[in-house]
Amino acid sequence: MKPVVDRLEEKYAGKVEFRLVNVDTDPEGSAMMQKYGAQYVPTFVLLNVDGSVGDQIVGEVEEAKLAEAIDRLK
Repeated sequence: MKPVVDRLEEKYAGKVEFRLVNVDTDPEGSAMMQKYGAQYVPTFVLLNVDGSVGDQIVGEVEEAKLAEAIDRLK
């Protein structure tokens, strides 16, 4: 999934902030999983500008589907 995310990060540079959190090694990881109810890796939590969850995608996803979800954010 990293190559897909890297391409999207480049495409949305300056418009969308991407954060990769390793839930095994990042102390913030388990707290974020609890906050967003994530149980599986990968889980993509897409936040609107106001911080509300716009979408949550669990598992591997095609680049086009992830881009569509990003485009729907407010």
